[in-house]
Formats: sequence, C-alpha cells, structure tokens
Amino acid sequence: MKMQKEATLPIATATEHSLAEQMPVPVTEVTLSSIDEIRSEAERLGDASASALLGRGQAYTIGAGDVLQITVWDHPELAAALGAQPPANARAFDPAPGFVVDDTGYLRFPFVGNIHVEGMKVDQVQTRLATELGKSFHDPQVTVRIASFRAKQVYVDGEVRTPGAQSINDIPTTLYDAIGHAGGFNPAADQSRITLTRNGQSYPINFTGMLQRGLNPSTIMLRPGDLIRVSAREDNGVFVLGEVTKPVTALPLRNGQLTLSDALSQAGSISSATADAAQLYVIRGRGKDARVFHLDAASPVSMILANQFELQPKDIVYVDGNGLVRFSRVLSLLLPGINAGLTAGLVTK
Repeated sequence: MKMQKEATLPIATATEHSLAEQMPVPVTEVTLSSIDEIRSEAERLGDASASALLGRGQAYTIGAGDVLQITVWDHPELAAALGAQPPANARAFDPAPGFVVDDTGYLRFPFVGNIHVEGMKVDQVQTRLATELGKSFHDPQVTVRIASFRAKQVYVDGEVRTPGAQSINDIPTTLYDAIGHAGGFNPAADQSRITLTRNGQSYPINFTGMLQRGLNPSTIMLRPGDLIRVSAREDNGVFVLGEVTKPVTALPLRNGQLTLSDALSQAGSISSATADAAQLYVIRGRGKDARVFHLDAASPVSMILANQFELQPKDIVYVDGNGLVRFSRVLSLLLPGINAGLTAGLVTK
C-alpha cells in the first residue's frame, strides 16, 4: 500500500519568507542616501512648479464692469454725469458712483460718445478722453481713476478663514497677499499642499517648503481667474497598520509635514509583544507606480532615519508581526475547519 504524501500547509511560506519577498514591486531600503534622493526629487518638482508661476507685477488694465471716476476740471456741468453720491448707509457691495465699463468693454462719456477702453491703462484712457474732449473744449484737463475694481478676480478656497473671491486692483496680487486677504490659514490647513489652477492647469505649491528653502511666496504673482485651493490635513493622512498599539490615520502637522516617526507616534508606537520591528514597510503609490520602502526598526539608531523619512498623502505604514503571531493567526484560521471535521466524523459514527 502506497503512503499518501502529506499536504503542505502554507505555514512555512508565511513564516520563512519576509513580506518583501512576497511583494511584486522592488523594495528600497531606507538609508540616508535614499532619503536625500527622495527629498531632492520633491524639492526639484516643487521648485519647477513654483518657477513656472514667478513673474513681475503688471500695470492694471481696465476691464468690463470696472467703474471709472472721470473729472474734467473747470467743467462742473460734466460732474452731474457721475450720478448722485452714495447714501451714508450704502452697502459695501454697492457700486461706486461713476462711469461703468459695459460688458463689451465700451465707456460712454458726454461729448465723447462710446470709446473702447477694455485692455487700456488708466493713463491711456485719460489721454484718449482729453483728445476727444479737445474737439469740444479748449485744452481740457482730465483726471481718470478707477473707483471700483470689479472686472478681475482671483478665488481662494479650502482651509482659509474667509474663502471666496477677491478683486484684483492696481496693486499686483501675490500668493502671500491672497492668503492674507482670506484671513490666513485655518488650523486644519495643510500648508505644504496648495494648488493653484490657471488656464486649466494645476500647479502644486509647498508653502512651508518654499519658506524653508528661502523662497518667498510673494514672488508668485496671481493672474485674473486664478484659483487657489488649500487642502485640509485630514485629506492627506497616512494609514498606519499592522502591529502597532493603535492603528490610525496619521495626520500631517500644521506645517504639512509628517515623518515616519511622527506617524508611529500617533499610532502609539510599535507593539513590543507582537511586532517584528525589523519588518517595517512604507507602501507608496498604486499599480505600476507603487514603491515599497523597508526600514529595520529593531535598532534605536534606525529612529534617526525614521525621523528624517517624510511621508506623503495616502502612504501606508505597515509593521509586520513576529513569527509566533503569524503562526497563531494561521492556526486560528485552520482550527474552525479542523473542529468542524472532527464533529462531522463523530456524527457519522
């Protein structure tokens, strides 16, 4: 009678092979050189994004909806064309008295008629009006100023104290100005992840990183129609799983940064009873772009590396269990089946 070959349970695979050998993606060891490489790549991408937004402020050009205050000296009869002065209880959003540029970019003024002023600077409009009024008056002295800026706006959304639209005036608006006008960051804001959307293209901005590298956010000039969104820290959390005291979604600090040691601290540290500290992994990305980083946290010296390894949103920090824990879990899965088999055997007898 031939002896039947015993079936091999997958216990050996679970206990003898590390998690790194089972993963289909390459594993990068966390070292000082790998940390510097990741940090340099992030800074390069951030600087490239910021440099695309740098520029110098340009003089304000008049647009549709702007209200102009036009004064022709020594001709008080033209002042009546401005309309009545606003009442004392006027609301902040009520238009100022003056001449409104219509939606086609034209301005209508007495003795001049309709002139196209959209895209012109204030001094250009002033010169044009003086030339046209010179046909009816002798050497007219004209003063033009913008009474209300309503044509161009930028939008600030997300974790700021007063989100909403902001009018662009004759003082160039920078990223720093826009956030300041919105009341500054909320406590829940992730200052390292700001998105500026311009002409259908999004540019990530690391506000904190720029300050740390000596780059001034006020060098980023905004343009009409720009949208600034400040993301929330809770949207950029990191999942800490495995043999930790309390599995948790670790949130970035107020400056938007989160290191591996910060995430482990929020999870109550590694479980000393069940964890294999030598098998600590960080899983980043999805699909073909996924990367896995390994850190041997068994040595206290490795915490220096953990304190410098910066995590990214949606990273997964996984602490593997020791051999005894894995063996116990396999038994817990097998025992119900074994008990059911024994019970079935007794019933058939």
